[in-house]
Amino acid sequence: MNTTQPPVADAGPRPRLSARAAGLTSSAIRDLLAHARRPGMISFAGGLPAAAMFDLEGLHAATAAVLETGVDVFQYGATEGQDDLRQALARLMGERGAPVEASRVLVTSGSQQALDLVVRSLLDPGATVVVERPSYLAALQVLHLAQARVVAVDVDADGLCVERLDAACAGLAPRLAYVVPTFANPSGACLSLARRLALLEWAVRHDVWLIEDDPYGELRFGGEPLPSLLALAPRVPGAAARVIHVCSLSKVVAPALRIGWTVLPEALVGPVTRVKQSLDLQTSALTQEIAARYLGSGRLPTRVAAIARAYGARKRALADALHRHFGDRIGFNDPDGGMFLWARFEDGTDAAALLPVALDHGVMYVPGEPFFADAPDRSSLRLAFSTVGEARCAEGVARLARAARTPGACASL
Repeated sequence: MNTTQPPVADAGPRPRLSARAAGLTSSAIRDLLAHARRPGMISFAGGLPAAAMFDLEGLHAATAAVLETGVDVFQYGATEGQDDLRQALARLMGERGAPVEASRVLVTSGSQQALDLVVRSLLDPGATVVVERPSYLAALQVLHLAQARVVAVDVDADGLCVERLDAACAGLAPRLAYVVPTFANPSGACLSLARRLALLEWAVRHDVWLIEDDPYGELRFGGEPLPSLLALAPRVPGAAARVIHVCSLSKVVAPALRIGWTVLPEALVGPVTRVKQSLDLQTSALTQEIAARYLGSGRLPTRVAAIARAYGARKRALADALHRHFGDRIGFNDPDGGMFLWARFEDGTDAAALLPVALDHGVMYVPGEPFFADAPDRSSLRLAFSTVGEARCAEGVARLARAARTPGACASL
């Protein structure tokens, strides 16, 4: 009988990481996704589009049509993107009130890459960047990786408090501002028209680049539409050369396509394209052509309208349940679109401390802490309603209320 034991693997020396890599922390949202797979779990955590709303018929038809065109779709393509898709995206921007030349459209592997490319192109370590407070977690990760100095400015029901920018940035000479003006992640806030114009004027006055991240703008289920910063920029002298618009098909078509894009000022097209070329050469030609064919089918507007209606019903179910089960104990926003409710325990409950108890009760959410670049509001939490049906929204809040009543669960700050 052979009793020889297999050799123990040598882990080798501990790697010496770069300062950028060593300083990164894992996404709190992605760390939670394993819990979402537990049987019976109701998840208000992931900011995912509703899979049941994917236009499988339209995507199947687009894919089949592209595959019939031959082998070229499996070949390398241009770094800037496939011509068909860039033209389709330029038309889409025009339909959204911001006509642009296709030559200014750079196709990326999701909007996250677009943000990363712009930040790499514009920021040196230590550069000052303005963000909303709270702000999109993955954007904060990109900025931390770039070793930027991040200045957070408060958000209210009308979005970024633009009137506080000068005081917040006193003596810092910001290089860049990153905002999600319409149905922001995580706050759900929508920047008012007056503040949009004021933000453009501020950017021109202080020579600041503006990144407008707009993944949720089409998911409106109430209120009146507002023009994007890109659409408004021509009204403010000098602003059109400062606005960088970032968008994606992930929330309205399908994340797996990994199709994002950025509309760049002419002066940035070459530099940002070269940065992309050095990183991944190109975004998949195959999925680009599928996306172009799908956009050309004319199916997107009807599909987006249906998605928005479904999300509106889910938001109302979630809001009604919060009122019913928590009363004044929880305050929250009431967005006219998007995918998120931003809530706060008014009694000082620590949302992070409550989460393990909530998981035991079969419901999950994202504590607000990771969305803050500075001192966090530990009583805050983000509730995503996009993937949770109306009845499940009500049941999920009931579970959360039971968790919050568990003795010792609600540690106050």
